[in-house]
Amino acid sequence: MNATTQRKTLIGAALVSAMAIVGTSAGAKELRGWNIHVEDYPVSIAMESFMAEVAEKTGGEITGKTYHNGVLGSQPDAIEQIRLGIIDFGEFSLGPMGQSIPETNVVSLPFIFKSIPQMYELMDGEVGEAIGAGMMEKGMVPLGWYDAGARSFYNSVRPINTPADVEGLKVRVMSNDLFVGMVESMDGNATPMAFGEVYQSIKTGVVDGAENNPPSYESTNHFEVAKYYSLTEHLIIPECLCMSLNTWEKLTPEQQTIVKEAGQASATLQRELWQAREAASMKTVQDGGTTVNKIADKGPFQAAMAPVYQTFLAANPDLQGLVDMIRTAD
Repeated sequence: MNATTQRKTLIGAALVSAMAIVGTSAGAKELRGWNIHVEDYPVSIAMESFMAEVAEKTGGEITGKTYHNGVLGSQPDAIEQIRLGIIDFGEFSLGPMGQSIPETNVVSLPFIFKSIPQMYELMDGEVGEAIGAGMMEKGMVPLGWYDAGARSFYNSVRPINTPADVEGLKVRVMSNDLFVGMVESMDGNATPMAFGEVYQSIKTGVVDGAENNPPSYESTNHFEVAKYYSLTEHLIIPECLCMSLNTWEKLTPEQQTIVKEAGQASATLQRELWQAREAASMKTVQDGGTTVNKIADKGPFQAAMAPVYQTFLAANPDLQGLVDMIRTAD
């Protein structure tokens, strides 16, 4: 059985299981939500707030439960289950969506956003609308854009101040050709790897480091084995609270308005919680002996990414306008 057939079999089994548990879930308005994070994470708290507001403002007509810790499956499979209507809502990084929704890959381009505040402004405006339209075509309705901070490099060898400092380093990246190309453009050795394997791999020298946001670097204890954290902030990838289009279309217009407003309110809450968590994580890693360095000039890093953009736009010429929309924004 090949990988595609196996995945279809697993999704089919999940559909049967879901229907056995909740019957016609969307029809009964008893919603099931997917979340990969632990219950006290900013995303998790915001999702619970979202569902509580929906239940309250619909007078209990729509209720539901968020299943934390990825208990409803892996993120790639959960994205497919949302698209098929097996799961009703979930919170996902836009990074893994790029395999099935090309528009979401645009925000995975290195240094495409200038800052977190700029990302908020653009995602809450026409950029978010353009990406959301692509998601709708593939069966997902965006309800709110969540913050996942800025990703920076960390390693056990040396601080990174220029692209030349990446040369020769073995760096774990997420499984996406854009991220592989990003590291290779600086002559580093990109190593796609499951996130759960990173700590031991750094400890044993299989890889020298990885890249992630401060809460992930801290909460996984990666700072214990990779003491250099260099704030390149090369990726600012928003996340999305999404609803299955299948579920959305079964709601009344009034219910859709309530759900959308609750999603946006949860995004505001999540961003506030995230910023507080990020500050706490930075303090923890610095108190733990991490050497943190800011990048005085990101220009050389941005220039090194030219081949990544060229390759991406050659394969996705129809996304040139969306890329330009972001890169020329103030």
